[in-house]
Amino acid sequence: MTGFILRWIVAFGLLAATFNPTEWNYAHWVQQNFSDEAPMALLIGLLLFVGYIIYLRATLRSIGGFGMLMVLAIVGALLWVLYDYELLTLTDTSQVVWLGLMALSLVLGIGLSWSHVRRSLSGQSDVDDLDE
Repeated sequence: MTGFILRWIVAFGLLAATFNPTEWNYAHWVQQNFSDEAPMALLIGLLLFVGYIIYLRATLRSIGGFGMLMVLAIVGALLWVLYDYELLTLTDTSQVVWLGLMALSLVLGIGLSWSHVRRSLSGQSDVDDLDE
C-alpha cells in the first residue's frame, strides 16, 4: 500500500509541477521567464517529459486506454456522489483544477502500481515481451 501511495504522490507531483492553479508551476514559470531562461526551461521541460513517458508507458502497458477511462469514470462517479450529497462544492475553479489533478494522478498511480496489485491478487508475475 505504501508503494502505491508513493507512486501516486510522485504522479501528483509531476502533474502539479507542470500545471496547477497557483503561480508555482512549470507552465506559469516558462510563460514569465522563457526569454531569459530558455536553456533551463528546456531542461526542466525535458525532465518533466521523461516523467510523463515513464508514467504513461507503464500505465498504458498495465491497464491500457480502456482501464484509464474506467479509473477516470470511477473517480468521476465518486466526485458526482460527493457533490450530490453536498459534501463537495464545485464553485471554486481552482478547486476543480486540483480535483482534476488528483483524478489524473490516481490514473497514473494506479497504472504504475497495477502490476504489483495483479501479482498480489493472482500470485502471477507479469513478464515483458521479448520482441521489444
